[in-house]
Amino acid sequence: MIRAGHCWHGGTVTLTTRIADMAVSNAQQKQAKFLTGPMMGHVVTMTVTSSIGLMALFAVDALNLFYIAQLGQQELAAAIGYAGTLQFFLISLSIGMAIATGATVAKALGQGVRERAANMAGAAIIFSFIVMAVTAIATFPFLGLLVGLLGATGSTAEVAVGFLQIVVPSLPLLGLGMALGGVLRALGDAKRAMYVTLLGGFVAAILDPLFIFGLDMGVNGAATSTVLSRCFLAGYGFWALQSKHQLFALPDWEHMRYALGPFWKIGFPAVLTQLATPVGNAYVTQAFASYGDDAVAGWAVVGRLMPLAFGAIFALSGAVGPIIGQNYGAGNRPRILAALRDGMIFTMVYVLAVWLILALLREHIATAFDTTGQARELVELFCLVVAGTFFFNGALFVANAAFNNLGYAFYSTLFNWGRATIGVIPFVYFGGLWYGAPGVLVGWGLGAVVFGIVSVLVAFRTMRTMELDSDVLIDAVEVPPASSSALSSGKGAGLH
Repeated sequence: MIRAGHCWHGGTVTLTTRIADMAVSNAQQKQAKFLTGPMMGHVVTMTVTSSIGLMALFAVDALNLFYIAQLGQQELAAAIGYAGTLQFFLISLSIGMAIATGATVAKALGQGVRERAANMAGAAIIFSFIVMAVTAIATFPFLGLLVGLLGATGSTAEVAVGFLQIVVPSLPLLGLGMALGGVLRALGDAKRAMYVTLLGGFVAAILDPLFIFGLDMGVNGAATSTVLSRCFLAGYGFWALQSKHQLFALPDWEHMRYALGPFWKIGFPAVLTQLATPVGNAYVTQAFASYGDDAVAGWAVVGRLMPLAFGAIFALSGAVGPIIGQNYGAGNRPRILAALRDGMIFTMVYVLAVWLILALLREHIATAFDTTGQARELVELFCLVVAGTFFFNGALFVANAAFNNLGYAFYSTLFNWGRATIGVIPFVYFGGLWYGAPGVLVGWGLGAVVFGIVSVLVAFRTMRTMELDSDVLIDAVEVPPASSSALSSGKGAGLH
């Protein structure tokens, strides 16, 4: 295994160059842990820990809905449903930022350039904070209009707006925490990345009943606990990154400008990709609104069940991405293909197991959220039938991880928006037309099938035919070295 450009003397590489390469290669492997070891082990570890953290983030919304449902007023549960749909947009934006952060940092680590990775981490975290702050400022004046577009009216709309007016100003904290988690995942520190969002969920679990019932704040109490949980999320994320890894460098303007291109090359399509799902869900919410608050309340429960039950599926893009990113930076095609393959195997096993559990416990789940009538029917239908279609959503997410980290982020945007439009609108429309509210739910699930299958086929084909770094010649086992000055100067191979 030889790096192009090294000095040759009589067909033999100089001893000095070999020693330098070996030293850098060892340093590269130490900081880029996904370049070696069992691929399925990396996939399982990263996905499970990422999913626990992501589920904790969405558990905040689920807890809000659960406790509000105990107040016995269906319009309050519906209001949380409308607010949750808009929140899904905003959380998806922060997830897109985190994916871009993880991809750019992971690639730099895979190339063995820690200094550049630290500068990229600092710049990406700052970009994420700024984007979420601008989003909060731009969104706040139009909250009433936005929930109205989703179908909320009267007192239900007023409650939803009141909740969002408290929560939306905390978006920069959410963006900061998610970006910090993205850097930790890029480093392979699955445990601390999980703790970032897990701590936020834990704080919300404690404060929700205290504010909602103890202080009799109702919906406003749920919103307040959400804000405080995001404070802990961001604070712990920064402490975890610096105390263990010291991979946050406050970049100067030159580094910020340099990082802007690579970050947004992934970040812009990643954000567009993440926003596709809430756009599709907004259309579904609007479809359910025509059947009354009871149907919206049922959809709200389903919307909270999905990330809790299938957190590992939602986490796949962010979890598998750093694995692919590091090996892409190192130029190791066989391990990139192995990551995609093992991600698909994990998805199949996980979905089948969770689907079985949901089907067996469907009545208990519907009862736990105090659903009745049509709302109960929708919850049980999701658990028994629609949950199985998440295999195809998972396939799409695994393919997205490959596209985002290999320089083909446009494909992930294309497939996600295809799923959110062509894979939602006609299926939901005709499902509702023929079978009412249950048809809307089943139609939403069926729309994922075609896009899940096609996206994976394209991902495999792309990885087999793509051009890797021409400066790196590898085989299936060895890990390519960086240049001897990479770790100190930040000018390794492939960073022209």
